[in-house]
Amino acid sequence: MDDHRAQVEELLADYRRSREQLVSVQRELAAVSGQASSPDGMVTATVGSGGRLTHLELSELAYRRHRPEQLAELIVRTVAAAAAGAAEETYQALSAVLPASTDPAAVVAGTADLRPDEYAADDTETLDLGYQPVRRRVDDDEDNEQRESWLDSELINRRVR
Repeated sequence: MDDHRAQVEELLADYRRSREQLVSVQRELAAVSGQASSPDGMVTATVGSGGRLTHLELSELAYRRHRPEQLAELIVRTVAAAAAGAAEETYQALSAVLPASTDPAAVVAGTADLRPDEYAADDTETLDLGYQPVRRRVDDDEDNEQRESWLDSELINRRVR
């Protein structure tokens, strides 16, 4: 009887330690952030946990130095670099609690125990945003183009009248 009670106490102590470790990792994950600046210093981006953009700063000169499409590309690249930094922090926090053979990036992506053929589908594509892959239906672009062209022609017709 005493052996059984000792085993139960040991299991409860293990559970409490595991739970405390989980709370600690959750706090670390909530505090994850990444920051990056463009090579010319015109754009600075900060990304929080989950890869969400939390702050974007543009130099006043950015509008003079870059054409709109160049500035947009610079922003996208800078945000992606910040997201990659946040992802690395996430992977480090998770690796403390994962088995040594487990890839933290695969856990975050939701593919840790799947084969590529199980999560790749014919009618979807993966967009690499520098942090977590985003999957969307390929035909979404076609639907959007049809809607946009319809809207454009409708707006043109209204202006002509």
